[in-house]
Amino acid sequence: MSVKPAVFFRISASLAVAGLGALMIVTSASAQATSSRMRGIQLSNDKPIQIESDKLEIKDPESKAIFTGNVKVVQGTTTLQAGNMTVFYKTEGGATVTSGNADIDRIEVSNKVFLSSGAQQATGDSGLVNMTEQTIVLKGEKVVLSEGKNVFVGCQLNVQMDTGEAQLEACGGRVQIQLDPQSRKQN
Repeated sequence: MSVKPAVFFRISASLAVAGLGALMIVTSASAQATSSRMRGIQLSNDKPIQIESDKLEIKDPESKAIFTGNVKVVQGTTTLQAGNMTVFYKTEGGATVTSGNADIDRIEVSNKVFLSSGAQQATGDSGLVNMTEQTIVLKGEKVVLSEGKNVFVGCQLNVQMDTGEAQLEACGGRVQIQLDPQSRKQN
């Protein structure tokens, strides 16, 4: 049985409690995973979404749309960019991808993924947004989560969109954290 090390941390309102958070992180650093609050990273089926890419291939029988080349998705204050994106739709009741009335089930992204919401940004090699479970998973050799000068590095970021809870895993290595003490003075 293998154990994935992880470090737990909490990010809120520009790290308003960075001092206390830093103390908690340093104390639990040996746990090698970190948890956080990512209040802004959300996608939903009920808000307008704008998607741009170099190419789009719609496969209605498979209930999916494949976007390739410089993919950019904007919904509210959240932006997702990647080299490739496949959107899987729920097509119950005669809904189709081309009609725009199908709900998104999940989104798979790859080839340099960038996710931004407000002051928070995350990067990785690939990702999965599961709309049913309200989760985002970013994976890569180096997954970076940042807010201002505060930077967290691991290999897998798991975000629960409805609560904003996040966990950064080390995947056999160690989670790296750099906190700027000046960030708590901004609040």
